[in-house]
Amino acid sequence: MLPATLTTVAYIIAIILFILSLGGLSNPETSRRGNWFGVTGMAIAVLATIFGSRIVDVGGGNSETWQLVLPAGLPWVIGAMIVGGGIGLYAARVVKMTQMPELVAIMHSLVGFAACAIGFASFIDTSITFAGSEHVIHLGEIYIGILIGAVTFSGSVIAFGKLSGKISGKPMLLPARHWINLAALVLVVWFFFQFVGTAGIHDQGGAIAAGWLPLIVMTILALLFGVHMVMAIGGADMPVVVSMLNSYSGWAAAATGFMLGNDLLIVVGALVGSSGAILSYIMCKAMNRHFLSVIAGGFGTGEGKAPVAGAEPAGEVTPISSLETAELLKDAKSVIIMPGYGMAVAQAQHTVNEITQLLRAKGTNVRFAIHPVAGRMPGHMNVLLAEAKVPYDIVLEMDEINEDFPATDVVMVIGANDIVNPAAEDDPTSPIAGMPVCQVWKAKTSIVMKRSMASGYAGVDNPLFYKENNRMLFGDAKKMLDEVLTALNS
Repeated sequence: MLPATLTTVAYIIAIILFILSLGGLSNPETSRRGNWFGVTGMAIAVLATIFGSRIVDVGGGNSETWQLVLPAGLPWVIGAMIVGGGIGLYAARVVKMTQMPELVAIMHSLVGFAACAIGFASFIDTSITFAGSEHVIHLGEIYIGILIGAVTFSGSVIAFGKLSGKISGKPMLLPARHWINLAALVLVVWFFFQFVGTAGIHDQGGAIAAGWLPLIVMTILALLFGVHMVMAIGGADMPVVVSMLNSYSGWAAAATGFMLGNDLLIVVGALVGSSGAILSYIMCKAMNRHFLSVIAGGFGTGEGKAPVAGAEPAGEVTPISSLETAELLKDAKSVIIMPGYGMAVAQAQHTVNEITQLLRAKGTNVRFAIHPVAGRMPGHMNVLLAEAKVPYDIVLEMDEINEDFPATDVVMVIGANDIVNPAAEDDPTSPIAGMPVCQVWKAKTSIVMKRSMASGYAGVDNPLFYKENNRMLFGDAKKMLDEVLTALNS
């Protein structure tokens, strides 16, 4: 039993490393270590899967003489690993940090595609035969695995298109869309029973032929549902979509593990699926949204709308120049920087870090406030600030810093909108009413950096712009911050 024992031990070590990886990724200071845990665990998992069952007893049972017998398809496996690894290395080098959300989305689509491919391969594989209830269970695993994989694949492709700007972020709301989804669900369930019913056909070739129709129809329905689901979701909910698709990819991997009888895939898929589901819950809570309402779609235009004439909050916008901004920062003893997706688009994080270092050298207390859904994916702002070498200890979550705004001299809001909108607390009729927001308007002075007066992803006007203690610094964030940095150095 040496081969099985070695494989089991390797799988247990890999699972432990994956758990340590998740734990390490929960904190910026340990994230690098967490990544290495994950890389090491994956290397062990791949080697154990390829070679673990290839150690055979060549002693004829009389002596424990073991020998590694290489699989016949090893050159194909190595070739695939070289190609895949090369693509991964290339993507890691050329993809910008601002493009990470769409990269994550397209990676999720590959997991879904793999689940579908393995599902179809398992269905037509005649080398392993099942009988009775085992055959029914195996067909159920194939059906569910392809179903989850197809939804993940098509949904992730659409998410990639929205995040990269190739598809409009405006929600596409079809008439009677909920009835359409319900009808598709009924058909999927009905075809499930049709598919597993082929287990009663004793001729394997006939069973495969009879199973093709329900399997293909279900796959088409699942692909269309994935497209429809994500197309109906607006730009404001895209962080939830990314974490949701992350969860789907995990369950797709777990389903693949059941199909292949691989315990490691089942456990790892369950880890990813459950952690993604928890993250989706956290994102929904941070936006005061229910998960089902996110799936129902329709929140957030993704385009931004100019405020409607006559519907603007009372007051006037007070513009400010880069030089005046620098003067306020020079006089401030406490500064909080509130980054948003606009900082990512402008790639201004490095200039922000230079300004931070300069102010801290002068004795100013500078900190960062991070809203849970800032950017286009969970942790987007943390990743950008870490890339720019901003110290981890001054990057704080919303709950940690929200009470400090009243004692702050200057708050700089860089490309954020809905997450600093006081309407969430003051206007019960607002679409974002009840959504937890960073209370930047309570500071002595707030400075909002934007290209224009367009609203955010939710398409909601922001009364913050018109408050007496707020100033608007219009223009490209990188250009404006460079001018602020120059003025601070003069």
